[in-house]
Amino acid sequence: MPGILPLDLLSDLVADARKAGAEAADAVLIDSASLSVGMRLGALERLERAESGDVGLRVLIGKHQAFVSSSDRSKAALGQLVERAVAMARSIPEDPYCGLAEPGELATSFPDLDVCDPHEPSAEQLIDMVRSAEDAARSVNGVTNSEGAEAGWGRSGVAIVASNGFSHAYSVTSSSLSVSVLAGTNAQGMERDYDYSSAVFLADLRAPEEIGHEAGRRAVHRLGARKVATKQVPVIFDPRVARGLVSSLAGAINGSGVARGTSFLKDKLGQAIFPRGIRIMDDPHRRRGLRSRPCDGEGIATQPRAIVEDGVLTTWLLDLRSARQLGMRSTGHASRGTSSPPSPSASNFYLEAGHITPSEMIHDISEGFYITDLSGQGVNGVTGDYSRGASGFWIKGGELAFAVNEVTVAGNLKEMFLNLTPANDLTLRHGIDSPTLRIDGLMVAGR
Repeated sequence: MPGILPLDLLSDLVADARKAGAEAADAVLIDSASLSVGMRLGALERLERAESGDVGLRVLIGKHQAFVSSSDRSKAALGQLVERAVAMARSIPEDPYCGLAEPGELATSFPDLDVCDPHEPSAEQLIDMVRSAEDAARSVNGVTNSEGAEAGWGRSGVAIVASNGFSHAYSVTSSSLSVSVLAGTNAQGMERDYDYSSAVFLADLRAPEEIGHEAGRRAVHRLGARKVATKQVPVIFDPRVARGLVSSLAGAINGSGVARGTSFLKDKLGQAIFPRGIRIMDDPHRRRGLRSRPCDGEGIATQPRAIVEDGVLTTWLLDLRSARQLGMRSTGHASRGTSSPPSPSASNFYLEAGHITPSEMIHDISEGFYITDLSGQGVNGVTGDYSRGASGFWIKGGELAFAVNEVTVAGNLKEMFLNLTPANDLTLRHGIDSPTLRIDGLMVAGR
């Protein structure tokens, strides 16, 4: 339907749903475009551009709701969309917790978050970036092969209209650059490592040469890695793996899991789950933040929140449905696509920096493990049990002594959170972020 603006199209769709028998309805439109390139050993291996667009409609009849979506925006196709949605809503079981937001809950102002880069890069620009990154990585002494470099750009336009009066549209962009290389030879043993950068604005990415050099440096430093004997020691998590612990917290306080009783933190609201002084923020309003958003997927206003304050868990991450299940109010964390119901998700989520440097954090460790890479998905969200493959460096006498691989680090997140110490090196780069973290008393299983 060329010439029709997204909000107008969705307004007509919601109105048609009401006329067809829906008591309430909302509609979402997502238009996306992306460009990506991949290069290995100086040769271009991939150049792709993609565009997509989808419209999703939710209709409610009493406590019955149905979702349908379509990539066809013709008048006939949208008419069939309405018919299918209303027919489905009349035939599926009730959901006692479904429903749109009340008008008084809706966002009425929308902060300018600067989350859309007006510059769309050319394929040639991305090719130059990956070539520079891979060349820099391959120039590091000791690097012997490359797994390639990749760069990507994407833009998404999001529009939401609902019968409760909500109507808003916004656009977001993202850019990324990564490179992965190998060091060593088959005879001496080979090691792989990588580096990457992501940002809302292409200009905010780290320099390709810096990313490439860091990937090469990391790979070379891992040469000669070996196993260590199984023992319980202090463990240091490098920021790029420490953020995984913060992500595990975000998953454990997701309102959907809490309402189902499937989170290891389900009974910890208002209790200390970290040491005193620890603060963890969720900030949807950070300018140029990778997960910033002016409102949530149900039209609820977003706001920065201290999720953990002085070690105490202050809130869950809630959408309307999980909030109703728990007898609470939405925290503005609903996210959604075009073909499924909203669900809670974190925005820019990070553990605030501590007061000591990473060097000071390591200095008093006679023997310990500094983790730079983790593998496997050994995190049990129900019990908090944690067991993952790990590699990095063994600490002796307060210094990094030698590279370590093929070991497992294990513990339980409830105890790990309570014994966590942050360093002062927080950098907000990824949407979920953490400084270097120290956790004492973890089991490292090796030979």
